[in-house]
Amino acid sequence: MATVEHANEGYARSIARRLDAEMAGTVQGLLIDGKRVPALSGATFGTVNPATGADITQVARGGAADIDLAVAAARRAFENPAWRAMSANDRSLLLYRLADLIERNADELAVLECLDNGKPWLFTKAVEIEGSIKTFRYFAGWPTKFGGETLPVSPRSGARILNYTTREPVGVAGLIVPWNYPMSMAAWKIAPAVASGCCVVLKPAEQTPLTALRLGELALEAGFPAGVINVVPGLGDAGAALVEHEGVDKVAFTGSTAVGKSIVRGSAGNLKKVSLELGGKSPQIVLPDADLDAAAASIAAGIFFNQGQTCTAGSRLYAHADIAEALLARIAGHAAEQKIGNGLDDATTFGPLISQEQWDVVSGYVAIGQQEGAQVMTGGRRPSGEDKGFFFEPTILAAAGPDMRVVREEIFGPVLSALTWTDPAELVRQANDSAFGLSAGIWTNDIKTAHRLAEAVKAGTVWINCFNMVDPASPFGGFKQSGWGREHGRAAMELYSETKSVWVNLS
Repeated sequence: MATVEHANEGYARSIARRLDAEMAGTVQGLLIDGKRVPALSGATFGTVNPATGADITQVARGGAADIDLAVAAARRAFENPAWRAMSANDRSLLLYRLADLIERNADELAVLECLDNGKPWLFTKAVEIEGSIKTFRYFAGWPTKFGGETLPVSPRSGARILNYTTREPVGVAGLIVPWNYPMSMAAWKIAPAVASGCCVVLKPAEQTPLTALRLGELALEAGFPAGVINVVPGLGDAGAALVEHEGVDKVAFTGSTAVGKSIVRGSAGNLKKVSLELGGKSPQIVLPDADLDAAAASIAAGIFFNQGQTCTAGSRLYAHADIAEALLARIAGHAAEQKIGNGLDDATTFGPLISQEQWDVVSGYVAIGQQEGAQVMTGGRRPSGEDKGFFFEPTILAAAGPDMRVVREEIFGPVLSALTWTDPAELVRQANDSAFGLSAGIWTNDIKTAHRLAEAVKAGTVWINCFNMVDPASPFGGFKQSGWGREHGRAAMELYSETKSVWVNLS
């Protein structure tokens, strides 16, 4: 969180005023081959402050031609001995230096992200910026430890054979990240990619390009060779061009399941490697013996943090019938305590949705839930007095049923659908009755039951008596239509590398 000397409402706004002045009347260029450049077409687009609905600045709109330039730059950098022959230790030092620069510029990055994304700047600093620093420092330790092994093979000929494997970078990686955690998602992908020795083209979401561009500049300041990290903001056509590009060896994507499926189709041309972190509809399972105060606080945070715009948002609540009423009252109390407003104010705990389009989606789902028979216990509309920006109240839909769309479809907003249960077998069936399998939360003081439920629930991450805990050392990803592959840890390094087997006849 903010240091004591910065803990006043004027501090973030003073940074914002400076950033606004610096960006006013300018176009934020693409970052290709170490230089900020305009789009070849000359096209631009505005990036909007979700708290006000006003444009922050204009950004160069990259297209297929710009993607061509960026991929070519990444390929040159990948084949350049300055990068390809760089020692593992020197690659580690670059990552450490980048982490240090992010730390040095943490407040500015947090405010920039707040302007572009809307989430409170103090939350942004504590979660996104500090998390990005941690991610780069974690992966800075991998280049000197990631390698192959010697294997005891048994050749039919009886020859004396030395067999060993090596790990080699896959090549040029196209990275496509979403708008809900722009800085974090960029770090999650860039850090293991460059730690593995790849060169990258990052395509940030068009709603939130600013911290990605700043991160690319900091990478150059850290000493990364030109072309190792390229950043090309643009719309969907730029992302499609990156996915389909024959010069890209691997695509990593975080975003919706629908777009993930299109990426799989688009990558088929050269059968590039693909990893996907996609949607979720995570269940929160509460047993009658749970600590209701602790569960309510964490469940509220799990659905209302970042205004519910989180892939792991605990949006399906399964509360045992004996404690459902008491639990919902507690969660509603946490919803009422949210301080809704501009994220530049230190008191704000709940900012706007990312766009009018997303506001319409969330509002539409609340209406659908009511039509299907769910009851709005709290929220469900624009907050009083917030006529600018894309604000939507934290919302609880009580009396939801398992077949309702608000229970089965990802809303990506601050909407909790609450169901009750009594039969454990039916509970597990309903929790698993989803196209998604990203995460789940379990609340109980019975450790045996907790472990049995964790085994039964089909999800890539299961939290017991906690929620939304992540760490760069622990693998993260989903089952079913929540994705392919795992972020973090050694698994992430493997995503950006190839294994080569070498046989040597010593006879």
